[in-house]
Amino acid sequence: METVPFSLPEAPEIREVEVARTFRERARGLIGRSGLPPGRGMLIERCNAIHMFFMKFAIDAIFLDSRNRAVKTVRGIRPWTPFVWGGLRASKVLEIQSRPL
Repeated sequence: METVPFSLPEAPEIREVEVARTFRERARGLIGRSGLPPGRGMLIERCNAIHMFFMKFAIDAIFLDSRNRAVKTVRGIRPWTPFVWGGLRASKVLEIQSRPL
């Protein structure tokens, strides 16, 4: 999985992301990890819905359109949440470790 610089006004603390492009990378996502390093997230391309099966920590999901504009933000998604949909305009999702409200 490639790591690239990234910035988004909705998540100013994120400086770089791991980009999940292949089917296998997208299917695995953050499953099995205990967290993310500070300043890092995961960008899952070609994705407008996520699940939290087998996850070990809560995340915030920022669903983006094809021009990297936020179309929906869902905070505090807990492990084992079955389904979170980003909407019709979402084409990718940025997953970051959940921030305090």
